[in-house]
Amino acid sequence: MLDLNRAAQAELRCENQLEVVQGATHLFEEPGALDEVAEFAREWFVRHLAADAGRPG
Repeated sequence: MLDLNRAAQAELRCENQLEVVQGATHLFEEPGALDEVAEFAREWFVRHLAADAGRPG
C-alpha cells in the first residue's frame, strides 16, 4: 500500500506530505493508529487553513 501511495504522491503537482504510521496496516486498526492519522490530518489542516485565513477570497 505504501508503494501505491508514494506513486500517487509523485503524480501530485501541489504541496503534499506523506506520513507513515509505523506498524499500522492500511486500515489503521491497531490501537492508537487512527488517532495518529487524525493528528497528522489535524496538523496539516491547521497549518494550511490558518495560512489561507489571511488571504482575500
